[in-house]
Amino acid sequence: TGVVPFVALLLLQRRPVAGRALLVTGSGCPGHGLCRSNVQEQTRRQVALLNATAQDLFSLYLKCQGEPFSSESDKICNPSGVFFPAFRVNRTSERKEVMVAMYKLFAFLNASLGNITRDQEELNPTAKELLDRLHNTTKTTRGLISNLTCLLCKNYNIFQVDVSYGESSKGKSAFKKKQQGCQVLRKYVQVIAQAARILLPHLSPP
Repeated sequence: TGVVPFVALLLLQRRPVAGRALLVTGSGCPGHGLCRSNVQEQTRRQVALLNATAQDLFSLYLKCQGEPFSSESDKICNPSGVFFPAFRVNRTSERKEVMVAMYKLFAFLNASLGNITRDQEELNPTAKELLDRLHNTTKTTRGLISNLTCLLCKNYNIFQVDVSYGESSKGKSAFKKKQQGCQVLRKYVQVIAQAARILLPHLSPP
């Protein structure tokens, strides 16, 4: 536990852990002056891209894991027990609340993608298309986190956020690693669709 700045959160993306950091506001926002003029439009496009590609990533992941994942995905990949950050905002929520919730979500997702990518590099090193998709999704997510950092600092002077990370798969069996990956990605498909519906109207031009 403790206060974790944005930079530290980005460095944790390949080490998913359970933890919390206090939500803090202050005058020390790092780098908010570096936000690009089109940061809001870029953020909107990144969320739309992640939403548009989530189902294909999940389907490709299943295909590359082989049986029984291909034929019993509903059972094996049921995400009911998978931790994901609470997402209690809606279209009527204040923009600040939505941005903070989005940061929590995508910081968690970034860590989870790092975990899944590491496992797939070990378990399916020849699955080039899947690995490329995972790397590209991670790259987009990192860019999105950077843009959300800018928006939170620039608009609300927030530079530290309460963040939780999921369980690491290190030390688990190959099957458990594959299962955890498919559970997280199935949950991701559901959550990113909800996130896009809520966030995109807040990012649309006036």
